[in-house]
Amino acid sequence: MPITAGDFRNGVTFEMDGQVMQVVEFQHVKPGKGAAFVRTKMKNVITGAVTETSFNPTAKFESATVDRMTMAYSYNDGGLYYFMNPETYDLEPVDESVLGDNFKFVKEEMECTIYSYKGKVFNVEPPFFVELEVTETDPGFAGNTATNATKPATLETGAEIKVPLFIEPGEKVKIDTRTGEYLSRA
Repeated sequence: MPITAGDFRNGVTFEMDGQVMQVVEFQHVKPGKGAAFVRTKMKNVITGAVTETSFNPTAKFESATVDRMTMAYSYNDGGLYYFMNPETYDLEPVDESVLGDNFKFVKEEMECTIYSYKGKVFNVEPPFFVELEVTETDPGFAGNTATNATKPATLETGAEIKVPLFIEPGEKVKIDTRTGEYLSRA
């Protein structure tokens, strides 16, 4: 279904030059002289690149539908990571190149949001908050009361983060996967 630049709203996805773009910001501009135009800040949903362009409000584009599905991470085999479709129980392989840096906080059975366009997966979004066990960290020191002092810790997924000094191995911690920061004890 075609869409015109005059119909742009935040979050609208459309196809341009074979790429899927999502409107991040838009502004209808009507100068005193000359034709009106739509100033658009858009993100390529597959590469993540953000560009700014002006369009004639009557410019037509094909609307693009991005599919989102929640799937449980099962296992990885070499460069392929398998996710289970909750409706069909089929395992869907996803190439390692699609996974973001924050995938290091995902363990088996965790539900992730899989983004695809025309059947091709282009993004895997882990849950925003996860609870993981600390497997390795230096012992805390009694009497160390420095506020906001941290030490490195290794989690059960192998990811490394900074945790407060009082956290011990074997404890579960809550992490924000978007920032990679420790939030609290779980």
